Amino acid sequence: MKKSLHIKAIIDHPGFLEDIVEKLAYRHYENLSNRSATFNREFLETSSTETYVSGSMAIEDGSEEINMPFITRFLFTCIKVDKDVYSLEWGVSLS
Repeated sequence: MKKSLHIKAIIDHPGFLEDIVEKLAYRHYENLSNRSATFNREFLETSSTETYVSGSMAIEDGSEEINMPFITRFLFTCIKVDKDVYSLEWGVSLS
């Protein structure tokens, strides 16, 4: 019989992390849209940041719960989707 395994992560400072990602999404760089693209391709404008995230992870198998603190680096990447708007497209742990 298969057991259910429940995993949850709790971020220590979610507001701080949200501020970092929002600042990333509203960064503005040189406008590349005026450059001519080779072979009829368009430029893709991106913005990325790396930050540390800490919290705790809980794993529960129905009878026991194990809590483990963590601190790890995450890479967040936004892609420009509109005139001045970037959309969060990717978040990945670097550990």
